[in-house]
Amino acid sequence: MKKTIQSLLAGLVFTAAGVAGAQTTTLLNGSYDVAREFYKDYNAAYVAHAKKTTGKDVKIDQSHAGSSAVARSVAEGLDADVVTMNTSTDIDFLADKGVVAKDWNKKFPNNASPTTSTMLFLTRNGNPKGIKDWDDLIKPGVQIVVVNPKTGGNGRYAYLAAWGYVRKKGGTEAQAAEFVSKLYKNVPVLASGGRAATTAFLQRNIGDVLITFESEVVSINREFGDGKVDAVLPSISIIAENPVAVVERTVAKKGTAALAKDYLDYLYSDEGQEIAAKHALRPRSAAVLKKYSDVFKPVTLFPVEEFFGSLGQAQKVHFNDGGQFDKLYTAPK
Repeated sequence: MKKTIQSLLAGLVFTAAGVAGAQTTTLLNGSYDVAREFYKDYNAAYVAHAKKTTGKDVKIDQSHAGSSAVARSVAEGLDADVVTMNTSTDIDFLADKGVVAKDWNKKFPNNASPTTSTMLFLTRNGNPKGIKDWDDLIKPGVQIVVVNPKTGGNGRYAYLAAWGYVRKKGGTEAQAAEFVSKLYKNVPVLASGGRAATTAFLQRNIGDVLITFESEVVSINREFGDGKVDAVLPSISIIAENPVAVVERTVAKKGTAALAKDYLDYLYSDEGQEIAAKHALRPRSAAVLKKYSDVFKPVTLFPVEEFFGSLGQAQKVHFNDGGQFDKLYTAPK
């Protein structure tokens, strides 16, 4: 009899554990690698918010790589509930595959981009090469670390920012092409993604300057300690939107559509915008942006549309196989 009661109790404990486990809903966020630390903090805040507002336990898992690599993984079957990218072309790619909604950029405010960023330069402590603006990057003897624009949004924005710098100053398309060609001649190796570029620069000690997102400064200071790099904001740079979307294919299968939408909606909340600002992602909230004016220094910013029509058009002209980038870039021997 005693053994039977113990067996029943063990069964009840096991059942209760199973029910408790079933009550935790897990979302997977497929995201670009430079956003790793931001989402670590944001996810903790969202889990607390979900518990407070719904009483539900939520767990957020992350999958990080270069943005295009993440998009390909999702297209090939990675069951991400949401994607949070640094370039709209990667979400358009998923829309073309039927994985996210065709009108994904209308599902959330601000073109479904709760934050923006821009490109800046990180130099070694003390800025020994005296890097001040884009023109300094084409000087002899300056080595640049940058992401391959064919594999990551970080690299595409760096390329477009350099091209747009020449155009914004009144240069022609031919002059922009010549400038960007000179810049890439100073690139000893192309990194696969933003974090790989940072690793090459700081751990492998390659190059004199890293072109990356403004937000990477916070991540580097956290991981490697303050004072390892100097941040140099160029006179002109590009507005890089950070778009988000629900992965319709996954949420339909898992029944997580409402939770996935709430997770992305919370990015626009005051708390979501504050966390973004603390990670040097430019918030859409004017009030939060003003509050962090010491972080976000004034710079002449231009939208992609000003010189390239759209990111989709830039992709076709510059980054598809046989495009402008392939014509101007020759890998070092």
